[in-house]
Amino acid sequence: MTEIKKDIAWRIYIVYFAVCLFGLAIVGKALHIQLVQGGELKKKVQSRTLKDKSIKAVRGNIYSSDGSLLATSIPIYEVRFDPNADAISDVLFADKVDTLAWCLSDLFKDRSPASYRKELISAREKGSRYHLIRRNIKYNELKKMKEFPLFRRGKYKGGFITIQQNKRAIPFQILAARTIGYEREDISPVGLEGAYSSALSGIDGKRLMQKISGGVWMPVGDADEIEPEDGKDIYTTIDINLQDVAENALMKQLEIHQADHGTVVLMEVATGAIKAIANLKRTSSGSYYEGYNYAIGESTEPGSTFKLPALIAALEDGYVDMGDIIDCGDGSKQYYDRTMFDSNYDKGGWGKITVQRILEVSSNIGMAEIITKSYSENPQKFIDHLAKMNLRDQLGIEIEGEGKPYIKNASEDTWSGISLAWMAHGYELQMTPLQILTFYNAVANDGRMVKPKFVEKITKGRKVVQEIETEVLNPRICSKETIDKVKLALEGVVSNGTASNLKNADYKIAGKTGTAQIANNRGGVNAYKGLKVSHQASFVGYFPADNPQYSCIVVINAPSKNVYYGNLVAGPIFKEVADKVYANSLEMHEELKQQKFYANSAIPYSKHGYKGNIEKVFGHLGVSVKSAAGDENWVVTSTQAKGVQLAPRVVRDNLVPNVVGMGLRDAIYLLENQGLRVKVSGAGMVKYQSLTAGERIQKGQQIQIELS
Repeated sequence: MTEIKKDIAWRIYIVYFAVCLFGLAIVGKALHIQLVQGGELKKKVQSRTLKDKSIKAVRGNIYSSDGSLLATSIPIYEVRFDPNADAISDVLFADKVDTLAWCLSDLFKDRSPASYRKELISAREKGSRYHLIRRNIKYNELKKMKEFPLFRRGKYKGGFITIQQNKRAIPFQILAARTIGYEREDISPVGLEGAYSSALSGIDGKRLMQKISGGVWMPVGDADEIEPEDGKDIYTTIDINLQDVAENALMKQLEIHQADHGTVVLMEVATGAIKAIANLKRTSSGSYYEGYNYAIGESTEPGSTFKLPALIAALEDGYVDMGDIIDCGDGSKQYYDRTMFDSNYDKGGWGKITVQRILEVSSNIGMAEIITKSYSENPQKFIDHLAKMNLRDQLGIEIEGEGKPYIKNASEDTWSGISLAWMAHGYELQMTPLQILTFYNAVANDGRMVKPKFVEKITKGRKVVQEIETEVLNPRICSKETIDKVKLALEGVVSNGTASNLKNADYKIAGKTGTAQIANNRGGVNAYKGLKVSHQASFVGYFPADNPQYSCIVVINAPSKNVYYGNLVAGPIFKEVADKVYANSLEMHEELKQQKFYANSAIPYSKHGYKGNIEKVFGHLGVSVKSAAGDENWVVTSTQAKGVQLAPRVVRDNLVPNVVGMGLRDAIYLLENQGLRVKVSGAGMVKYQSLTAGERIQKGQQIQIELS
């Protein structure tokens, strides 16, 4: 019996010592972890559960030249709730939860108060410290939520947590959208958003965040938080009113001709400032949108608009002068295995005409004859002269994606016997619309080529941190003598050449039409080496021709109604934009002179008004009437010694008409037909109108006119 007790005792001792050793091992391991590995393990835990997260800076705004917002960051909020905040007692929570649930249901109208109440109680019972209430909350909604029960007590006393995010918005939608652009992750930056990203982005801040259940990151205090520094603002050169006119004029012509795409660019001659830039692309449904910046990125064969630099090269090298006679033949000419045609081939061609007339009527054969006879022995001299005028260089604008000009050397494999003849009128080479416009702008600027610029200044708050100066690319592309000669020819294009439909009595336009065949899959098969081609219609020029202030280019690609000449497709857009600029630029208008024959002439004085009525009255009186009004119905009258002169007063839909000098009946008719409400004071003819002529109308807007 004694032996059995001893055996049991030994077993108990062994178990006791084993348990003690195991306990000591656990204590030892715990001490080792605490004292030896503790620091390293804490760091590992913290690295997985605590992190410094970036606080995105508010991106700067993009403005038009008049201060209108083109792009801005709209704050969007995420609201979370800490129902277990230390300051929220059980009594307080029970007292306020019903009202809070009702307020949330009333604001968002997506769930019942009972549903919200159940959710809030469940969150408290689960011990949640970062419960999601709602994402994508607008600022006005956030303001209301700050007044809700519990939430009005703030973050620490009421558990109300807000996280601000920023969403980029373009208030004017389609207007200059591609030039304004965007910057997104994993996508190449586009437009001004990309070009000025470093200035717009600002400096991100930092906030310590802790990872909690569900993989959600929650802010941990504010002590170590680094506030973000908001981005700078940029002021573009774009005039939003002119942009609107350009966009609408382009849209209208694209729809009329069912064209694939088109672009319009308006530039200040002296500074290179881009005042309007529109790019529209046709969708499969037939609508149009800003999908690609064709003005900057699309290099194509320009066609006849390239005749100007070709002619300048020949003039500068002394091969021809503007009065020289060139034989253009019967409208067709064979160059090796290719036949070249003029647009009037079916009428027998141009025959023998001057160099100036060749540019005015856009003779392909005439220009080909000039260039081939001048440079056939040394074709590289022609190429080198084009390079001297910067035509082989990119403009180096800040916006990404500028197309490369392509003008080949005479030594290249693709050079052939017909290259000079075809390059003379804009083929076998490629340029973007903006590059062509920059060259014509240089001609308007007396030979001084300036770089197109899109931004005037960068600001921080009200302080200007950088002014963007005009950059000169070439101080003189050619001699002043040559500039003066080609300017006369470009005026002749409009006065009695291919763009005579653009002529008007108010101001002079100078420019050049262009029609090119572009090899692609959008057209039919024709003589272009059997390839499928479409047409590209363009017009580029400047105005007023006698004192150039603005240059403009219009390019329409693939018009599909058998109307593809530059003067008919692109020209009307140019004129509509130019008319708007002229109507709103007082410096372009001649100073009004007092009419001489009010009292000392036997011819009665007439107010401005409706052409048909004026002609009828003066015809009945036997007074001679000379009209330069064309098809315009509304005219300005000028009483002369032996008759009355009529000039057009252009009236455009949705733009305020000029009624100064008209009688009350005509003025009211014009204004009310445009949707304006008219307030009248005085008697006689209109001497003053409160809304500026040419400004865009808002339906129901009131205008006051004074009579005297």
